[in-house]
Amino acid sequence: MPGTDEFYARRMVDVLALVEARLRSALGDPDARAAVTFLGTDRVEVLRFPGDNQDGTVVRYATLGMSAQPMSDPTAMLADPVAGPRAELVLSVRGGLADTDKVLRPLAVLAASPQVEGVVVAPGASLDVGEPLWPGAPFTSVLVAEPGGLIEDLDLDEPLDPVRFLPLLPMTPNEAAWKRVHGAQALQERWLTNGTDLRDPSRKSVPLD
Repeated sequence: MPGTDEFYARRMVDVLALVEARLRSALGDPDARAAVTFLGTDRVEVLRFPGDNQDGTVVRYATLGMSAQPMSDPTAMLADPVAGPRAELVLSVRGGLADTDKVLRPLAVLAASPQVEGVVVAPGASLDVGEPLWPGAPFTSVLVAEPGGLIEDLDLDEPLDPVRFLPLLPMTPNEAAWKRVHGAQALQERWLTNGTDLRDPSRKSVPLD
């Protein structure tokens, strides 16, 4: 019988293999990938998907590694190694308009935040990297949106929670500040009302008056 640590290591590898298979089935084959390891955390990879035939201008970046461990309540005395929500992050931007490939490390930082900071990343949350997402980007933070539209949840064997693929919507500093006061839904309604192209890597802030 394998030891407890070995058992969880095998389970983690199994989960990530299933996650990558789901990403490939939804987005196609990645054309690049990068791995980042932070002190005291598991390795996080970021995969780049160049776009499909329907809209080849959209590049998608997806994390792989965040779902290896469940996210735990930061107020809990002891983290449960099995139970708890699991997620990966997905960012979609229009390619060729900015050096968006430099977003790989910031995405890995965000994906490692549940292990590093003990946070639970969920729809409606704001995540801030404290610097532009890529060189010259007008965004330093993202809004976590509802999953299920682009990539379906990945069901795992009980008692593991399913893996959710959370879209990230870049926010300008003004939008992030406005969202803190008025909430995520109000900001998304502003974007929708103004026809904001959330995939534009150099867009301006939505009118907030």
